[in-house]
Amino acid sequence: MKRELAIEFSRVTEAAALAGYKWLGRGDKNTADGAAVNAMRIMLNLINIDGTIVIGEGEIDEAPMLYIGERVGTGHGDAVDIAVDPIEGTRMTAMGQANALAVMAVGDKGCFLNAPDMYMEKLIVGPGAKGTIDMNLPLAENLHNIARALNKPLSELTVTILAKPRHDDVIVELQKLGVRVFAIPDGDVAASILTCMPDSEVDVMYGIGGAPEGVVSAAVIRALDGDMNGRLLARHHVKGDSEENRRIGENELERCKAMGIEAGKVLRLDDMARSDNVVFSATGITKGDLLDGITRKGNMATTETLLIRGKSRTIRRIQSIHYLDRKDPDIQLHIL
Repeated sequence: MKRELAIEFSRVTEAAALAGYKWLGRGDKNTADGAAVNAMRIMLNLINIDGTIVIGEGEIDEAPMLYIGERVGTGHGDAVDIAVDPIEGTRMTAMGQANALAVMAVGDKGCFLNAPDMYMEKLIVGPGAKGTIDMNLPLAENLHNIARALNKPLSELTVTILAKPRHDDVIVELQKLGVRVFAIPDGDVAASILTCMPDSEVDVMYGIGGAPEGVVSAAVIRALDGDMNGRLLARHHVKGDSEENRRIGENELERCKAMGIEAGKVLRLDDMARSDNVVFSATGITKGDLLDGITRKGNMATTETLLIRGKSRTIRRIQSIHYLDRKDPDIQLHIL
């Protein structure tokens, strides 16, 4: 994958973030997400790539754009697989809350795990604890191993976890172990990245979230030389064994089987992102722990983007000023 493509991908997440920002605080997460999807697709189709969406907004019958299997780009140039999350944090965007991002990861053909849109249990660490995690072991044993690798006591270990009812017992367990717990409402992609950032306090990200976000996280963790385990979980194993949850969960298990994936089996980082020749781009929509959010005054907006190229392990923070009325007319429809 040509390195000059990286800056093109940053423009894609910038456009998606600007489109989502238009609906900031409006209480309509679906409209915000739809605007970001449209903007992302328009920008992707301007790039000289032969791209395939492998993690997207759903299957072809569930999403009109950026569905799994959709072809994007001009059709000329490098053949790449693309994992997108046009808005990581649709609820945060709709409610005007922190840590909403537009994100995407791009890799060589066959680089990313093709996973159904279901739940994934995730355990993520930075480079200092690489090789120490194994989700076949109890969480407490993993944390002891991580702390030993980082040469710190458990009391100085910081674990980020989503503040969801499904994690209530885990949070209590972590606090009894004496670790520091950061319980966040949403946004496990940003939390995953923070495990690998040298200026971050976060040592571990653990929890059950979306599988698409898990694959996106795996791409950037691979690029930053961290480590990750994942495990696909059916809905009725996470949300309760109701008739509806079981129906959805059994459908998820059938889709796993069709894709050749064993739900419940521990996935290593190499299973989810098979190469470090990846590009990751994230643009802040609202201010968060990882990136500043968009500020806008009239037709001028500023963005901050994190652009990571795995092959060279280059991390760039790009601050951009956009004159929105000078954008392509197709994009103006979604950002003005």
